[in-house]
Amino acid sequence: MSKSEPIDIPTVSGVIDIDVDTAYTQIKDMRIHGAGRIARLATSALKNFVENSKVSDRDQFFNNIITSGEKLQSARPTAVSLPNSVNIVLASTKKSYNSGDSLDDIREATIRAAEKFVYDSLDAYNKIGEYGGKRIRNGDAVITICNSEAAISVLKNAHDMGKGIKIICCETRPLFQGHKTAATLAKHGCDVTIIIDSAVRKFIDKIDRAVCGADAVAVNGALVNKIGTSQLAAIAYEARVKLMAAAETYKFYPDTMFGELTQIEERDATEVCSEEYLKTYPNIKVRNPVFDVTPPEKIDVIVTEKGIISPASASLIIKELIEFL
Repeated sequence: MSKSEPIDIPTVSGVIDIDVDTAYTQIKDMRIHGAGRIARLATSALKNFVENSKVSDRDQFFNNIITSGEKLQSARPTAVSLPNSVNIVLASTKKSYNSGDSLDDIREATIRAAEKFVYDSLDAYNKIGEYGGKRIRNGDAVITICNSEAAISVLKNAHDMGKGIKIICCETRPLFQGHKTAATLAKHGCDVTIIIDSAVRKFIDKIDRAVCGADAVAVNGALVNKIGTSQLAAIAYEARVKLMAAAETYKFYPDTMFGELTQIEERDATEVCSEEYLKTYPNIKVRNPVFDVTPPEKIDVIVTEKGIISPASASLIIKELIEFL
């Protein structure tokens, strides 16, 4: 399999046997969707690096794995789950190295940390689904956007609780991640409808609740997520439809506590227009931002594995994360 060929990863996956270079390409080229899945892919790649490294010098090994971590982190500038997950694993590597441990002990500490992160990530997925599912009422019509594992977990749990919900999935252009969400939920037995992104206002009067995931949560509770989320949030807020964001705590962005602004990634014009079209009309400019920012006042609650919080409490989660890292 080439590094650019999409790999088949289940909706919720554990440790995956994948090397750093392939993981980097898969993440950078958006062959893998979902911040949680990206995080687990990166930590799996670090585990793979340790298990396959032939280096016998502890200093060289340490430098090599730090370099590998930095490469993975550079794949996507906005999905904060990526740098956070790598930093969480490498925190154990650095602690072992700085304590003077042997090379074998450093390897073992890194592998344990990677496996623990994957376990904790999957546990978070289940807890978020349980907590969020309880907040959805019987018979609710729920709208969602993009392909968030955490949001899907909420919707699956609400369905499994026998609440008879109806789900509307925004198709999420230009890569149509909403189609994947709809397929996953349909396979689970849910009642699902796909709409085009610009039709949200058309259907909002028939909606009781909005649910989305998160690529990053800032210190003020603002939400960075797939482009179109802020539009959905604004329309929902206007219609008095509450928006629930589902986010594991490793998606909270520590650097925003120190004034850092979240980068909004822009991708190639060919995701929006064909190469033939662009060549025919070379004077046409194309903007393709991947994410937007939803202000905290448009968000009702954020569901995390530690419980349900208000956007104003995001700083508390970030403080805990900073202390750990």
